[in-house]
Amino acid sequence: MTSSETAGRRGRRPGDSQTRTAILEAARVRFAHDGFRAATVRAIAADAGVDPALVMHYFGTKQGLFVAAMEFPLDPAQIVPRIVGPGIDGLGERLVRFLLGLVDELGEANPMLALVRSAVGHPDAARMMREFLGEAILDRVAAAVDADRPRLRADLCASQIVGILMARQVLALPELAAADREILIQVYGRTIQRYLTEPLESPAASR
Repeated sequence: MTSSETAGRRGRRPGDSQTRTAILEAARVRFAHDGFRAATVRAIAADAGVDPALVMHYFGTKQGLFVAAMEFPLDPAQIVPRIVGPGIDGLGERLVRFLLGLVDELGEANPMLALVRSAVGHPDAARMMREFLGEAILDRVAAAVDADRPRLRADLCASQIVGILMARQVLALPELAAADREILIQVYGRTIQRYLTEPLESPAASR
């Protein structure tokens, strides 16, 4: 029996552009239904009729697959090390600078904005935004600080980041939308820096 006949009996697709498209379509459905955290590469591969190894061949990781499926212009595996690499000092400002630079560069074509808009009224979109932003980006940033309660710190940062996107890009609050980017980087950067590095409890509360 030839290898092609064997592949046909297993129901696997050939490794071509149609296969990649099938994987992406299956991933979008699975991520929307299960969320980023619960969706597995194995389940997505089964939906697409391919071997899980082929998914990893095309996209490397589940995060890479999510980035491609959602058409995000960034891969956290590449971005996060550049943000945290220089150290704790200035970490908040670097994170905000990257975010605002990305949003301003892509404008309305930014799929992150579409996901934020969708998250307002669609629980599935909200879950994907929450899990991806938290697990793939902010959890890693908070963990790099090596402080207590990294998940809470990541969620506090997320509240600011989503707030920036919502207030500046979606609601378009006039003064905020017109404000100089450097002012926003400094103001929001200081807030996120506090979330990442300062004690979460007052000295009196910790006694």
